[in-house]
Amino acid sequence: MCSNDAIPQSRLEDKDPTDLADVMLQHYGPDTALQAMLRVLPMIPRQDLKVDLKQKMGQLKQQCGPKEGLRREANQGEKLKNLLTCGGNSLGYYNEYVVVVNKSAPQQLEYLQFLKTLKLFCVLDFDPNSAAIDGLCHSYGESRVANKHEPALYVGETGDVIKKLNLYKQTSWVFCNGREDLDSESCKELDYKTWFRKACRDMEQLVSFVCKPEVLLQGRTLIIFLLLSPVLSEKDPIFDTYNAFYKNTEGENIISICESQSTFEKWRLMVEGKCDSDISQQAVWELSLSEINGTVMALGPLDQSSDRLLPSSDSSFIVLTQKQKDLMTALDILCVNQCEKIHNEHSTVFHDFKIRVEEEFFRGGKVKWWNFYLCEKPKAKPFIKRDQYEKLKQMIKSHSEHSLDVCTLLNLFHHPGCGGTTLAMHVMWGLRRQFRCAVLKDNTLPQPEIAIQVRELMMLKNEKPSPVLLLVDDSKDTVNAQNLMTCIKKDIEERTVDTPSCHVIILNCVRSQSPQDLYRQHSTPSLLVTSSITPKEQEEFEEKLLELRETHTKPENFYSFMIMKSNFDPEYVEGLVHNTLENFDFGTKKAQLFAFLSLLKAYVFASEISISLSEEYLGLRMFNWNEDNVLERMKPYSNFLIIDREEESGGYKFLRILHHSIATACIEELERTYLLKVSDIIVSILHCDLFFTTKPKIGKGNLERSIQRMLTQRQSRKYGDEKEKFSPLIEKIHKQQGKGMIQDIFAKASSRLVESASIPQALARYLYLNERDFTEALNWAEKAKKIKENSYTVNTIGQVYKNQLKSNIPSKKNGPPCNPEDLDTNINSSKKAVAAFKRAQELANREDELNEAPWDDDESEDNAAKSSYNYAGFVGVLEVAFMVFEMLSRLPFFEESDPSRKKYLQNFLKESLPITSVHMEDNEVNNRYIQVIEANKLFLISLKPEVKLTFEFLDCYFTYIKASISGTYHSINHRTISDNFKKYVMLFCASPEERQRERDCNPNLNVKMLIEERRTVLEEMHADTFAGILQHLDKSADAVEEIVKCYTYIQENKQFADQKTKEKINLIWSSVILYLLRPKSKYVKSYNQLCNLLLETLQNVSLDYPFPDPYYLALLLFWPVSPQQTEIRTYVTAIRKSSQKRLSILFQKRSTVSHFYLGNENGLARLVSKPKLDECFTKLHRNDLAKLWLTGDIFREREITSRLQRVTGLIEVGEVYAIYGKLKIPVRPAYIGTTRRGLSTEKVSFYIGFAINGPLAYDIQFEN
Repeated sequence: MCSNDAIPQSRLEDKDPTDLADVMLQHYGPDTALQAMLRVLPMIPRQDLKVDLKQKMGQLKQQCGPKEGLRREANQGEKLKNLLTCGGNSLGYYNEYVVVVNKSAPQQLEYLQFLKTLKLFCVLDFDPNSAAIDGLCHSYGESRVANKHEPALYVGETGDVIKKLNLYKQTSWVFCNGREDLDSESCKELDYKTWFRKACRDMEQLVSFVCKPEVLLQGRTLIIFLLLSPVLSEKDPIFDTYNAFYKNTEGENIISICESQSTFEKWRLMVEGKCDSDISQQAVWELSLSEINGTVMALGPLDQSSDRLLPSSDSSFIVLTQKQKDLMTALDILCVNQCEKIHNEHSTVFHDFKIRVEEEFFRGGKVKWWNFYLCEKPKAKPFIKRDQYEKLKQMIKSHSEHSLDVCTLLNLFHHPGCGGTTLAMHVMWGLRRQFRCAVLKDNTLPQPEIAIQVRELMMLKNEKPSPVLLLVDDSKDTVNAQNLMTCIKKDIEERTVDTPSCHVIILNCVRSQSPQDLYRQHSTPSLLVTSSITPKEQEEFEEKLLELRETHTKPENFYSFMIMKSNFDPEYVEGLVHNTLENFDFGTKKAQLFAFLSLLKAYVFASEISISLSEEYLGLRMFNWNEDNVLERMKPYSNFLIIDREEESGGYKFLRILHHSIATACIEELERTYLLKVSDIIVSILHCDLFFTTKPKIGKGNLERSIQRMLTQRQSRKYGDEKEKFSPLIEKIHKQQGKGMIQDIFAKASSRLVESASIPQALARYLYLNERDFTEALNWAEKAKKIKENSYTVNTIGQVYKNQLKSNIPSKKNGPPCNPEDLDTNINSSKKAVAAFKRAQELANREDELNEAPWDDDESEDNAAKSSYNYAGFVGVLEVAFMVFEMLSRLPFFEESDPSRKKYLQNFLKESLPITSVHMEDNEVNNRYIQVIEANKLFLISLKPEVKLTFEFLDCYFTYIKASISGTYHSINHRTISDNFKKYVMLFCASPEERQRERDCNPNLNVKMLIEERRTVLEEMHADTFAGILQHLDKSADAVEEIVKCYTYIQENKQFADQKTKEKINLIWSSVILYLLRPKSKYVKSYNQLCNLLLETLQNVSLDYPFPDPYYLALLLFWPVSPQQTEIRTYVTAIRKSSQKRLSILFQKRSTVSHFYLGNENGLARLVSKPKLDECFTKLHRNDLAKLWLTGDIFREREITSRLQRVTGLIEVGEVYAIYGKLKIPVRPAYIGTTRRGLSTEKVSFYIGFAINGPLAYDIQFEN
């Protein structure tokens, strides 16, 4: 029963339920009424009503009497058309088709081409020879993609099966009784008895899966039994399959197409005998296969032979076949001739279609390629070009023509609802003849798979790659797009022959409430679109309104269009909302549903409620209402609502608010006029069992994700880098109602979204930050960890203990000490915090090694950049350790203000003075302090070396690794680390005044003590590590002179104290840095001196030193100027091996930074530092300079090329080498995708940069 054949709602609402059979009899007539009522009966929830109606239907059935054989039908072609389209003119009504087919004959195949025009979800094929050359599956596979499956694969969790079998995206062809082409005993055809025993259960499970409401939308899926050969008896697997479908659907939306009348007659009698149902009204049997094929084909596109075209090299075009399109499931590909030759554009049907497409878009629907196409038709006004249209178009062209990188990223930051995505798609439409354009429509796929499809699109039917423009829409940030860019580069580099000719541009649309801040923060090329239009744009909107008035009724009700036309005027929106919400009554179902939709849209842009859930909530599910009935029931709010369709998930439809600004204004109006708080609305949502029932519901997962985001997703602060503490909704409820309501909401949400770790994690965060309720916070943090243990949930546990410790220590500097009992409690909290943070470090390393898919939808509260290394556990250890140090420094015998007592604390923490040897007043309190410290001694004395190692690790991270995200997260933590290092220096390193006093008191200090003093100075100056010294490259030369003096003193007096190897390395290293900052300093050692020192060191450490430091120096000092210096290859191998061993965790998914480049001079002068190169661009904004480095375009600048030496090289067997005579030095490309694949030996040239994991090649140019 089609929705457009439904009984008008007005005839049903006031009727006594027992009279419904009579109503249906009058409306449908005797024959159809019986079938209609049989479908309705299972949907009626009341048993007494079912019994009453069944009695009436029994009487009706007796009146109708049994059918005596088949009557010839006059127009089965029209009947077939109506069955396939539900009374329409095209195949668009049903979202998916399921075809069940038995054995075919080779001569039938030419008349089964119509299957290729249907949107097939699956084909259940009982022909074991179907995959053979003369089989139906083989024929289908010649022009479409079909994944060959067996019924047993349809078992498991619904989402997993859909993902595993690639359902919706490609046809699933299921071999239900053998597959002879595999020539395997297990794939042989079974006789009925064996099939029933061994395979029938799998088939029943498959049918049950297909009929799940969350898999295929009820009423929008048509099941076709295509009988190409007779079914001779009930003992046939295809008949059991029919019974299984009938049992799951009550016979609804099942039709039969039979190749002959005799085949149908047998089939009808079997079905009637088994199911007590006459299927004549849902069957076709008098048409030949040729007629069936022609009838169905006529329902498809106007010209099905019309080729879809893509641009190719030299202004040519290539054909994109449907099969090629089927294979690229992640991409919605825009063709050159998109939308052409699909409809008869002179027909009234096309005119109605045009009006509908325009209305949907201007009301607030998502823009479609049709919108641009229709605006190019004769007499139509052009699509409104936004002010940024030409600028964005030019940016894309410029990157395509000039960027050296194989894949580049352009960000388009925009306000919600301001037309950012429409602008991006409009530009793509304008560039479809120059670029192969595609929209990423499935971001759930692993990024390497997406990268493969992008490469295939680029290389399709052409030896020379064509540029690709890829739109990534609905992004929350730039991280995932950056990771996708890396995957595309890597894939192209590994698989493409002509890599330098390849170019992919990712256009990343990032929606944000504060796009201006994101635009300022990001160094990648970006464009900004805000909620405002220029006077010129406003004029175009006025002209468009005049055009719409000629073709549409009431275009003033196209609110999304009118909001933009008003230049996003809040008064206009408020007026609309105030009038529409007049007499709002939250006690009614429609008002509740509207409030739910408004709240979701106001706080989560991409949010909706499925039509099926909406119907059920409104009580419309007793009958097959169509979507218009939902909008009808939602009046007077319908003007603010729109129905969208999700094509990639079975075509399910959902209801949403037209525009973000309308939703926001509705929430404000409900609060202001009807005193309805946002907490009332979210509580009502969470208390609605329908939305969270364990019974599968269409759209339930999307709704749950929206609710989770609404409660947990934090936004960046309007000013500055930091994020808000909580989601905007939670912030608002906290201000209005406080802890009690927040806790109730989170507790209820956690009971509903039982698999979400984010909900308890967010509540734990709220409790420890805002309420200081650490006990309850810990309970919720532990719950989050139990749901999903990862570095983020475990870090939250550490944060609870850390914040508890922080609250127990008076914030006032030099505050009173805690008593012994509190000291013991606080130290125990510290232990637990450090243990949690160290566990988070372990998990972070493991997560990095696993390299999990970055499209994970986990909205964990403490999750920083999930695709970046999560070093929060290291920062947490530092913070806790310094809280413990501060707590100890307040004890009377460790008091920081007293130099001698401070010395006691230093020596105790350095493990050079037992606590029992500390001088203190002998009293009961001090004795209890001693007991507590003694009991926790191992933990306390472990903190200083732990802190030291943590600083060194983080130094390496921030010094050697190129950050993969904007500065937001990193800058906050970098400040925290720097602040704690200052505290470290104050506590463990003597000040200059203290050192002077020490000398005055001990004029005869021996050399050993003076060496230790120098070591302390170096530690204080952050110069006792290789990475720490490197950080002085852009600092004061005076400081570096002091560093060199200290290391020189240690070197000159090495006989009096064991000189560590790293100190010798650091002497050479600091001398190199000093030369570059102040070449004429008297403390600068000559190039030869440094080379001799380094050779001596390298002989001592050989090639097995655990750190890459000496080999890095070897690259800088021994990089050849002639072919004779053959040892350099050894050092390249050593640095790669050492850095991989020491720093491999940091290298996952990240690039290293070159701090030095090979210049044109000799000796140390040939080392050109990056800060020195940056000085050439002092007039350039810092972000613009960063963009030049990021893209590699910096190497086009004369100021750079004139200072760097271009080295000749060779690419051989995929490896890059720098060539000096017969000496070949292996180097790595700095930018992925700048070399060719195919094992072609090519002469090249490039610039050399020196990174901690070896030499890098920049700006690789091929000699030819």
